[in-house]
Amino acid sequence: MAKISCGTSTLLITLILFGGCSVGRTDRTSASPHQAEQTSNWAVQRREMVESQLRARDIFSPTVLTAMARVPRHLFVPLKERALSYNDHPLPIGYQQTISQPYIVAYMTQLLNLPEEAKVLEIGTGSGYQAAVLAEVANEVYTIEILPELAERASGTFAQLGIEGVQVKVGDGYLGWPEQAPFDGIIVTAAPDHVPQPLIEQLAVGGKLVLPVGRGFQIMTVLTKTEGGITTSETIPVRFVPMTGRARAR
Repeated sequence: MAKISCGTSTLLITLILFGGCSVGRTDRTSASPHQAEQTSNWAVQRREMVESQLRARDIFSPTVLTAMARVPRHLFVPLKERALSYNDHPLPIGYQQTISQPYIVAYMTQLLNLPEEAKVLEIGTGSGYQAAVLAEVANEVYTIEILPELAERASGTFAQLGIEGVQVKVGDGYLGWPEQAPFDGIIVTAAPDHVPQPLIEQLAVGGKLVLPVGRGFQIMTVLTKTEGGITTSETIPVRFVPMTGRARAR
């Protein structure tokens, strides 16, 4: 079961497995001819996305490319936006939030450079798409969403797809998930104007924290924890929704 925690209460959502469906077998063609045709079309669009938006640019990790080819992004996108699912831009998912463009999801996942059997924390579940991609490359995924409605919707999508190994918690991601630390990688999919200290503390030695930092102008930032401390590098300018909760209190 996927666990959603709200304060001291816990809501358990039963995962419904559709005939043992895994992410890699979501696009089944055993239904009507129209459904089969639509499924095939999504698969074609996903392959084109991987080739033109990712492989043709600077996404080179075989595991990341495979994950992006397997996860059906259209099932994480609201119906009214679904036709645009594999376009190279973010899309609204309600509650003034967005699903990141495919390139950014792949880029941040690649920056983590995860070891085998990795344990990962995501701050900002949103649609659940980034967590689903992480579940393809990591052994355990923990994801925190501050909006209960989005957390419940994402958990439902995970259940529909039979995605295992993802735990969802409702809470303030600024504080991380100390009970499950340390993590081999942490991704933040909303922008604080400073790096949250609790997330640094919850990194394992050798682990990376990948997040956009800034107010207005944002830069993708990578922090790596070493035996001697923290090293920091900056990569590309980005635009994410602001991080809420404790991140705004400073």
